[in-house]
Amino acid sequence: MDLKKIGSFLKELRKEKGITQEELAEMLYVSGRTVSRWETGTNMPDISLLVDIAEIFDVSISEIINGERKNEIMKKEVKETVLKLTDYSEAMNQKIKGRLLVLTIIAIIGMIAFLIIEITGLDAPGSVYERVAGAGLGLDCGMLIVLALYLSGLLGKIKAKRGMRRISNQK
Repeated sequence: MDLKKIGSFLKELRKEKGITQEELAEMLYVSGRTVSRWETGTNMPDISLLVDIAEIFDVSISEIINGERKNEIMKKEVKETVLKLTDYSEAMNQKIKGRLLVLTIIAIIGMIAFLIIEITGLDAPGSVYERVAGAGLGLDCGMLIVLALYLSGLLGKIKAKRGMRRISNQK
């Protein structure tokens, strides 16, 4: 896939429609910076957005991925496949959110244990309570890092790269 070619094709389509990057971003619920990255070929639109982009610009998904127009109309099967991939992607995101919720609850319990031990003064050097408090604090710090990665989108990118590696290894 040639990201530069795809980017210039998306830019061409956007200009043909007479919409700005910000307007396209609003339609797709992404940032203007994200659209700019697509158009410069730095990033590729998320697979879940390809159907929406294809519909906005009245092109096929294969045309977007190839970075050029074809004379064929988007086939129903291709659209259904992408919709299934989008559903799969959403299911995976829900699974990740569920796991993060469980980890957040565990982290809150760890923080409460830490605070109780600190407030009651049970954290004497070498005691079991000191170890529990340390584990609770460590768990909270780790959870903050994971949440920051998730909220910044890096966790999704890491997972996507792993998935791409799996796909290329299967071929």
